[in-house]
Amino acid sequence: MKDKIDPGSVNGARRGFIKMSGVLIAATAMIQPIGLLAEAAPSNPGNKAEEDKEISPAEDLMREHGALSRLLLIYEEIMARLSSGREFPLEVLADAAGLIRRFVEDYHEKLEENHLFPRFKKAGKLVDLVKVLLQQHQAGRRLTDRIRGLATTSAIKNPKGKKELGQYLHFFIRMYRPHKAREDTVLFPAFHAIVSPKEYASLGEAFEDQEEELFGKDGFEHVVSEVEKLEKTMGIYDLPRFTATI
Repeated sequence: MKDKIDPGSVNGARRGFIKMSGVLIAATAMIQPIGLLAEAAPSNPGNKAEEDKEISPAEDLMREHGALSRLLLIYEEIMARLSSGREFPLEVLADAAGLIRRFVEDYHEKLEENHLFPRFKKAGKLVDLVKVLLQQHQAGRRLTDRIRGLATTSAIKNPKGKKELGQYLHFFIRMYRPHKAREDTVLFPAFHAIVSPKEYASLGEAFEDQEEELFGKDGFEHVVSEVEKLEKTMGIYDLPRFTATI
């Protein structure tokens, strides 16, 4: 006599098989995208790091303004010592003025004059502002010529030369603080609206290439390092010394 098969046990086994099959299918579905993502991932992670290192034209110009701000602090400290009769290393003045000429006037401002100002004029945007900014660039170069000419021992010992040097430093600081502030808050943000994203990105690459050509690889970092050395010589490098005590 053949054993009878319990229909309930058959149905239970069938349900268990279906359930197990569903788990396997779901697991396969979860695993497959991970594999696809792994295949799509870049083979060289270093490429992503290089992409992240790139900065936009506005960011490039604004960080250069940061270097200028630190040079203005050096000018300010020298001006304070001139007015109080305290001594200062004359080579710091010469080096600071030289950096402003090489990095700010002959590089940074030339980028603005060659790449930004003409595009604003062509677009008919912020034309009056651009005109004033250009005039201030020209005035700044004249002031730098005079400051460098007075960065000598004989000029500092002469009361007239000393007074003129203090005035020129004051004029330079007073002009460039609002100048760079207006560029950072008005001109650079508006630049996005007058160029295409592709052109904007290509300008960023062009700025980096020119910086490297003039100042070497990691040129900006080298300039900041030069500024730091001047700050340390003047005793104004440590940031806590500027903290207000009230």
